[in-house]
Amino acid sequence: MVTIVDTLNRPQQESDARPRHPEKAHRPDNPIQRKPKWIRVKAPTSPVYRETKELVRDKNLVTVCEEAGCPNIGECWSKKHASFMILGDTCTRACAFCNVRTGMPGPIDPKEAQGVADAVAAMGLEHVVITSVDRDDLDDGGARHFADVISAIRATSPTTTIEVLTPDFLRKDGALEIVVDARPDVFNHNLETVPSKYLTVRPGARYFHSIRLLQKVKELDPEMFTKSGIMVGLGEVRNEVLQLMDDLRAADVDFLTVGQYLQPSKKHHPVMSFVTPEEFKGYERIAYAKGFLKVSASPLTRSSHHAGEDFADLKAARKARLGH
Repeated sequence: MVTIVDTLNRPQQESDARPRHPEKAHRPDNPIQRKPKWIRVKAPTSPVYRETKELVRDKNLVTVCEEAGCPNIGECWSKKHASFMILGDTCTRACAFCNVRTGMPGPIDPKEAQGVADAVAAMGLEHVVITSVDRDDLDDGGARHFADVISAIRATSPTTTIEVLTPDFLRKDGALEIVVDARPDVFNHNLETVPSKYLTVRPGARYFHSIRLLQKVKELDPEMFTKSGIMVGLGEVRNEVLQLMDDLRAADVDFLTVGQYLQPSKKHHPVMSFVTPEEFKGYERIAYAKGFLKVSASPLTRSSHHAGEDFADLKAARKARLGH
């Protein structure tokens, strides 16, 4: 499963006239390296891909996959897998790896929750991922809107399982509780990278706050599945990745994803290395040995890729561990 985007056919907004990344405009260029053969994918062409794209356009939903240049878009759209981005298309953070528009966001669309729910029903989704931009401008960081979207989907498609991929809700007391109280089936919050890279890669976030966020989800609801993901190729070293795994397991996180960082533009953080498929397999083996219920580690792994199938695996792994 992957996040979808269509920025070319949305109604024109005032924000579209602003520079996409004003905070990156004066940074020096970082040349984009040629991708190795194991990362190249075919262009999407299937009829189902086009149907999915048209449905998202018809519902006028903001999504992120084309915007982020996800390599899995052809596969996921062709399977009618979808992950929806709520709270607008403009992020208040300026992470060095991310291609989402940055700046001051507009107001929340009061019709968005029902629009997402209607799209989920129209697509017949068995599992859906709801993610968002960071909204540091809102008192609750957008937590109430997450809860409203979850409620709308439950009312329209009661058998659909729901995964949320949330911001960190930094300095937003009570926000996490609002989302957990809405009872998504999976709570995902990505660490993105190892702590030594936060200053350059994710400067608006705090590593141990994110770890604590995931730990607190389990304290609030021990039955809720938790998930986190990172990118490699940002200059981290192997032992840092292994330590990050230990930190996540200390927070009782169930599911880890590890994927290759790909540079969106010359103004973004450079790719420091392309990690081989064999190295990813090594990370996967170690993560399972450390106790994760589910691990997805490959060059093309993305946080929401195959989310529906992965959720089924998570449930089966928990039952097996409990001896059911």
